[in-house]
Amino acid sequence: MIPDDYFALCAIDIAYWDYYSRKQSKTLRSFWSKEEDPTPLTSYTIGIDSLEMMQQKIIEKPWPIYKIKLGTADDIFIVESLRKITDAIFRIDANCAWTAQETIDNAKILKELNVEFIEQPLKADDIEGMKRVRMHAVLPIIADESCQRETDVETCSEIFHGINIKLMKCGGITPALRMILNAKEKGLLIMAGCMTESTVGISGLCQIAPLLTYLDADGALLLKEDIASGVDFNFGQIVYSKDFGTGVKMLEK
Repeated sequence: MIPDDYFALCAIDIAYWDYYSRKQSKTLRSFWSKEEDPTPLTSYTIGIDSLEMMQQKIIEKPWPIYKIKLGTADDIFIVESLRKITDAIFRIDANCAWTAQETIDNAKILKELNVEFIEQPLKADDIEGMKRVRMHAVLPIIADESCQRETDVETCSEIFHGINIKLMKCGGITPALRMILNAKEKGLLIMAGCMTESTVGISGLCQIAPLLTYLDADGALLLKEDIASGVDFNFGQIVYSKDFGTGVKMLEK
């Protein structure tokens, strides 16, 4: 059933917005922001791997902000080692792997290592643990797995400092806009993220970038082959297509 298939809902929603804005001869983002409004830089993901491979990925892809995936027995050592080869901002995605006390303790060390925030350190159902973390952690804590649908914003506002909105999980731009409005009313930091997805999805995602605090839109950069052109990035900065709508054009095979 489509009502339960959020990927399908997202595809339909973005396609409609793209069609409507092209018919109006407007860029999609112009419906809620000015063309010249600033946008946050996107992070570039460094997945869990051997330390040598993680370091090599950073060397091969100079970037202003890295999202470091963690969830090992050597997480702090990994960040300390990566810090030795770059002065870029780090964001940590702990992949639900830490306890509340680990998060509180790790945050103190990570703050000194120029880490901006920690994403989803605890399992989504550890509500009591997150209450402790929010009270005592010295870094902002951003919800990911805990914030998938519109209704999750209310719960997250009580136990996180911010939320990560993924269009593929919430059902598209339309619900994302409502989530952003709700989150702003609650004083939350607002991030939007992605899956490993093509420029079709990333170009849709980047239309809401002017409304965000943080952006994680590197999905298409991680692909061996893409299927479309549209939004691009210059050292983390969004480079929008000059075309209307989302700016997407399918590539010829």
